[in-house]
Amino acid sequence: MRLLVVEDEARLAAALQRGLQAEGFAVDVAGTGPAGLDAARGGGYDAMILDVMLPGLSGYEVVRRLRAEQQWLPVLMLSAKDGEYDQADGLDCGADDYLTKPFSYVVLLARLRALLRRGAPERPAVLTVGDLSLDPARRQVTRADVEVALTAREYALLEYLIRRPGEVVSKIELLDHVWDDSLETAPNAVEVYVGYLRRKIGRDRLETVRGAGYRLTPRV
Repeated sequence: MRLLVVEDEARLAAALQRGLQAEGFAVDVAGTGPAGLDAARGGGYDAMILDVMLPGLSGYEVVRRLRAEQQWLPVLMLSAKDGEYDQADGLDCGADDYLTKPFSYVVLLARLRALLRRGAPERPAVLTVGDLSLDPARRQVTRADVEVALTAREYALLEYLIRRPGEVVSKIELLDHVWDDSLETAPNAVEVYVGYLRRKIGRDRLETVRGAGYRLTPRV
């Protein structure tokens, strides 16, 4: 297995390289964001360990650009930023796992092995159906490259549907996943918000399948 370590702290990078090589991995090291991005683009790696705070280009931007280019190299992010929003940002950008510094080397190895077992299935950071796009990291929706303003509920409804393109999703499933169980939700709430959403993204994109539910289509 061949790994890429992108880390600007020279001592940590060298320690990771020695330790991983002792485990039988072939390891290359890059010390800046642009160098790491170029190396990852070159291909041939089974996984990448990526620091967040890097010279030239942040780890967030490195992984975001890789995913935008349809490159699905498994990425384990390392960072001293341990806030829950920092971790959420890393995962939303397209990273597969996030480990805070200081970290246990045993845990790092275990998480790396888990990534390698899963391989590199496609997992785009930006979700698209036709010319409709939803970026979870920025919570931004665009239609034909024009931003669409949605309420929190409309956004949640669209996100659930866009993750299942072409599938028929029932009202019950939407109620279970988009509405808070603690709220008493009227049975027609889904219909109401589907109507709101249609007015903003285009009526022909959100199809009603009579007796079954709704389906998001790429119609333009």
